Amino acid sequence: MPVRFRIEAPALAGPLRQIEQLIRRAGGRTWLVGGCIRDLVLGRQPRDLDLEISGLPPGQLHALLGEHFSVQFVGKAFGVFKLQGLPVDISIPSRMLTDNTSVPGLLRQSDPDMDIDEALARRDFTMNAMAWDPDTLELRDPFNGRADLDAHVLRHASDRFREDPLRVLRGMQLAARFGLTAAPETVALCKTLTQDGQPSERLWEEWKKLFLQGVKPSRGLQFLNDCGWLRFYPELAALQGCEQDPVWHPEGDVWIHTLHCLDWFAMERTGNQDDDLIVGLGILCHDFGKPATTTTDFGRITSRGHEPEGEAPTRRFLERLTNQDDLINEVVPLVLCHLRPRALHDANASDSAVRRLARQVRRIDRLVRVARADHAGRPPKPFDGFPAGEWLLNRARQLDIERQAPAPLVMGRHLLAMGVQPGPDMGKLLDECYEAQLDGLVSTLDEGLAYARHTLSSSH
Repeated sequence: MPVRFRIEAPALAGPLRQIEQLIRRAGGRTWLVGGCIRDLVLGRQPRDLDLEISGLPPGQLHALLGEHFSVQFVGKAFGVFKLQGLPVDISIPSRMLTDNTSVPGLLRQSDPDMDIDEALARRDFTMNAMAWDPDTLELRDPFNGRADLDAHVLRHASDRFREDPLRVLRGMQLAARFGLTAAPETVALCKTLTQDGQPSERLWEEWKKLFLQGVKPSRGLQFLNDCGWLRFYPELAALQGCEQDPVWHPEGDVWIHTLHCLDWFAMERTGNQDDDLIVGLGILCHDFGKPATTTTDFGRITSRGHEPEGEAPTRRFLERLTNQDDLINEVVPLVLCHLRPRALHDANASDSAVRRLARQVRRIDRLVRVARADHAGRPPKPFDGFPAGEWLLNRARQLDIERQAPAPLVMGRHLLAMGVQPGPDMGKLLDECYEAQLDGLVSTLDEGLAYARHTLSSSH
């Protein structure tokens, strides 16, 4: 029975129509596959298209596409193309040259005559193993992906799943994005796979989707746990069984708390990918210091000093996923300072203390988001709106440091004009001027320069 889908975005519909016509005239067939079909089945509009072309060899397909598009030939051996400037990826069905999955490398060869059902068998999950012909309107669903979507089940399409162990992490982010529960046989298969030897770039792409698109990140992390994959992330595994004071944390151990925090974060994402990614990572890692610091004193469970203790495991965890030092250095201060909003609020802290916090974390708005999720992730404890966070944000706005550290008033060029020579003495004087600024002793450049002159004269 024909199935009609409508692709609304002109940037997708136009190229699809053109490609389909070119392929059909040349004697081939165009299939929409993967995530775009999954989205259409769910009633969502896809943001990109994955096309599988059967009936045409790679060389002919490349030449045909090259007449109308700027084509990047990604995988010559197994026929993968990207259309530059367009969110469209094109491939030819391919098969493994060996059934021995221990053999390294991409031992694939294109097979344009492969039956579409056989091609779909090499895809990861049933929800992604559907294909639709926009010409005939035929929908192929040999593994009952539509039924699994309706039942919110994550199930691998076939035993070919094991060809790419990183599909376990893909399952993590898919479970989080679509609220899925993994089929027992899929969990059992994932337990036999390992991420050892996989490039961090591929790990990172799946983790990013967890934070940026996950509706229930807890579903994804529970899937990872069920599959035994926390063994690759000892910082996460250590959170399980790490007890907390039930008065402050009635929800349970640090693992359960972290899952609640992440689900709260997902409800309050802003859509700014850089901010959301850094904040999400900060929330995931915020209690990494608790396993090493948790003790029971006089019948009460405490984790004194867990903020600074969290720096080393946070860095280890993030360095396993990415080599982006700038990003890591944005996340770590959020872990180190996640209790500060409440502490400053309770102490009715001075402007100086707020400025110094801004210098340390750079982005107070991000810190408040981490602290707010930490405060909220304690059900059944009722959420009170986190007034400490609102107080700190208001103070930071008044001081114009909500999204930036205070910019130094006195710079090296000013001291050069005073006759101060570059070197340790200049650096020390710049630090003293900045400290005076943070303390509120100077608030304008003129005041800063007067302070510098006074400091210079006092030192002679």
